[in-house]
Amino acid sequence: MGLRVGVVGTGYGGAELVRLLSSHPHVGELRLFSESQADRGLGEVYAAWRDADLPLFPLEALEERELDVLFLATPHGASRELVTRWIGRPAVIVDLSGDFRFRDGSVYERFYRMPAAPRSLLEEAVYGLAEFAPPELFRARLVANPGCFPTAALLALLPLAKAGLLRPGSAIVDAKTGVSGAGRSPSLATHFAEVNENVRPYNVLVHRHGAEIEVYLGAGPVSFVPHLVPMTRGILVTAYGDLVEPMTTNDLFELYRQTYAGRPFVRLLRPGVYPETKAVQGSNFVDIGLTATADGRRAVVMAAIDNLVKGAAGQAVQNMNLRFGLPETAGLDGRPLYP
Repeated sequence: MGLRVGVVGTGYGGAELVRLLSSHPHVGELRLFSESQADRGLGEVYAAWRDADLPLFPLEALEERELDVLFLATPHGASRELVTRWIGRPAVIVDLSGDFRFRDGSVYERFYRMPAAPRSLLEEAVYGLAEFAPPELFRARLVANPGCFPTAALLALLPLAKAGLLRPGSAIVDAKTGVSGAGRSPSLATHFAEVNENVRPYNVLVHRHGAEIEVYLGAGPVSFVPHLVPMTRGILVTAYGDLVEPMTTNDLFELYRQTYAGRPFVRLLRPGVYPETKAVQGSNFVDIGLTATADGRRAVVMAAIDNLVKGAAGQAVQNMNLRFGLPETAGLDGRPLYP
C-alpha cells in the first residue's frame, strides 16, 4: 500500500504538488484540501485538471483523514496555524511557506511582519535543502521547504562556503524570476502590461529570501537583488563571491563535481557552458555553471531552476522521498519541457 498523502492549498505550488504526486509510484491515496475552494473540483480551479476526479475538501475534513504526509502549500501565517493543530498527528508535515525556515523567530517577524510560530516548533523544524539534507531530515515530523531563491542561491554557493573558500561578507546574488513566483492572485506588479517587455528589480537588499540565504550560507552578510522578468516559470541566479585563496575555473569545477557527485538532480555544466531557465522548465533539475576571474580571486556561479518545481513542489516531494526512504527520484524523473 502506498503513502496516504494530503495537500492543502490550490495556488500554483499546490497545483504543482498535485501534478507530481498524482503519478508518484509510491503514493496510494491523494486527498486535496482548501479553505477558499472547498467543495469544488480541482478541474473547476485549473482547466488542466478538468477531466480529473479530484474533489477539494474543506480543512475540517483533515480531522477525519489518516495521512502519512501532509503538504502545506499555504500562505505565510496559515501554515503556522495548521502545523500547530497537526504536529501531534502521525502525519509528517512538509511546509512550503516561510513559517518554519528560521529558528530565530525574531528574524521571521522582521521580514514577514507577523508573529512567529512557537519556539518549540521552530526548533523542531528541519530545513529541507535536499542536496544538503541533515540527518534529522530522515526522522523529521516537520520539514521546512526552502524558498525558491534560496534554493538556487544556496546550491550555487554552499560548496564554496562549506569548503571554507568563500570570503565572509563577499557574496552577491543577482536573481531573475518569472511571474509565477508571485503567486496566482493578480496584482498591478504582475499585470501583463506591466511585466511584458520589462525587467524590474524589487525589494533590493531587503527581500526576505536574502535573510534566508544569509542564515543557511553562514558566510556573513549577503547582497541579494531579485528581478522580475517577462516569463512564467524559472529562476536564474548569478552569484559572486571572493575566494579565500586563488582558484582556477577547473579547480572550482572539481570542487563542485565532488560536492554533487551522486546527486541526481544537480547537472554540473562543463566549463564554458552556462545554465538557462528553458533547459530546466517543468523539472526538478538545477543546472549549475561556473567560472573564476582571471586572477583567481573571485568565483562566479550560475544556477537555473524551475521556481515551481525545484524551487517549491518538486523539492517538497524530494524531501518526502528522502524522509520515507524512497528512491530520491520517485515521481520526479520527468524530463524538462522544451521548447
